[in-house]
Amino acid sequence: IYVRTGDMQTVNDYLDASLNDVLARDDLSSEAKGNILYQSSVNCVVDMFEAPELAANLSRSRTLIKHLLDFVASDPNALKSLGVIAANNLYIFSHSVQVAALCLLFHEKHFNLPPDELLDVGIGSLLHDYGMTFISSDVMDKPDALSKIEYYKVKQHAQLGYEFLERTGQYSKITLNIIRHHHERYDGDGYPCGLKGDAISRSAQVAAICDVFCALTMDRIYRKACSQSEALTVMAEDARKGAFNPEFFNIFADIIRERIEA
Repeated sequence: IYVRTGDMQTVNDYLDASLNDVLARDDLSSEAKGNILYQSSVNCVVDMFEAPELAANLSRSRTLIKHLLDFVASDPNALKSLGVIAANNLYIFSHSVQVAALCLLFHEKHFNLPPDELLDVGIGSLLHDYGMTFISSDVMDKPDALSKIEYYKVKQHAQLGYEFLERTGQYSKITLNIIRHHHERYDGDGYPCGLKGDAISRSAQVAAICDVFCALTMDRIYRKACSQSEALTVMAEDARKGAFNPEFFNIFADIIRERIEA
């Protein structure tokens, strides 16, 4: 189907309005539903990154999170569908959607959270890399290893994203903690605050695991993607070295293996 550039907003609005009915249809495959949900998700993330202070965008993201949660919780092929689609799209937005899907699935399966808190987790994981918008494209798109100065600049994204979104007054503490602390390590060697163990919020600990897994399993300029099994092997070694909460990592690995075998 050919869609004129000027009509894309109309198509996107239709997709958003129709998601509930589309995801409930029995005649659509998991792959087809994943395509539609993915497109709506990326559209939402793009708009959130452009204007995170707008209440309308926040409301829209809450609706999206509900759809994303229902999809990944009820369809064993959901993560596989989203992964195939994301492999061929702009990294930062695709990555955000995948991290949100995994974060929501983990929380839904293992934490008895009230709906509002679950929505805050979803929004935080969708916007966890918002601070990357403050990093120059020369650094972000560099195909070679970063210099120490460039790496230092990239490491500022967690704090910069947190500070900007906190000033809007639109986001909960749960959401902001994920954005600020998704690069903290369980052993205290992470950033930006060097928090250790359970001083890191539970949801930020989970987001850190999901973030690394999704980064490893997507193609980057400087390397090819790992398989899901390979990513788990790499992360298991990182967990032994103190990167992640070991209990949470083991739960996460079980979720991924269950989905691989589905």
